[in-house]
Amino acid sequence: MSSRLSNPMLTPRIDKITVHIGVGESGERLKRAEEIIKTITGGRPVRTKAKKTLPGFSIKKREPIGCKTTLRGKNAETFLHTCFSAAENELTRDQFDDNGNFAFGIEEHTDFPDMKYDPKIGIFGMDILVAVKRPGYRVKRRRVLRSTIPAKHKLKPDDSISYIKERFNVEVV
Repeated sequence: MSSRLSNPMLTPRIDKITVHIGVGESGERLKRAEEIIKTITGGRPVRTKAKKTLPGFSIKKREPIGCKTTLRGKNAETFLHTCFSAAENELTRDQFDDNGNFAFGIEEHTDFPDMKYDPKIGIFGMDILVAVKRPGYRVKRRRVLRSTIPAKHKLKPDDSISYIKERFNVEVV
């Protein structure tokens, strides 16, 4: 395994991080959730809309019910360090999918440093979705000469787990 990781093309890296807050309604609560995402991540939030009508929850199709933002590069790595500290530097093996990506949740936004409880805002939880890839995955999505990724180059959950353990000092249970 270590000989494979000495090759820079086989070393995993963080592709992007998506931070999502599902509010369940539009209005003032959604605006407060957008402000929280903006202060925690520094990114610009985008509203997410309901895919279908749910009368039991008073949700209409295409009504904004949440917000999200995407981080890449150095911003993503520094944000991930703070997220892991808020999540007590622990993940479970179930949180990793077959492609090496993983997701975890943070129950309260007040777990982040410099965030204090404000009764006017309330408490919001958020989902952190992390996409991990290897260099060379672009051949799968590019427009000209599109090709498939060979099986030996695809990222597996064990590769991603070892990368996260080494890079971010996170314990995977």
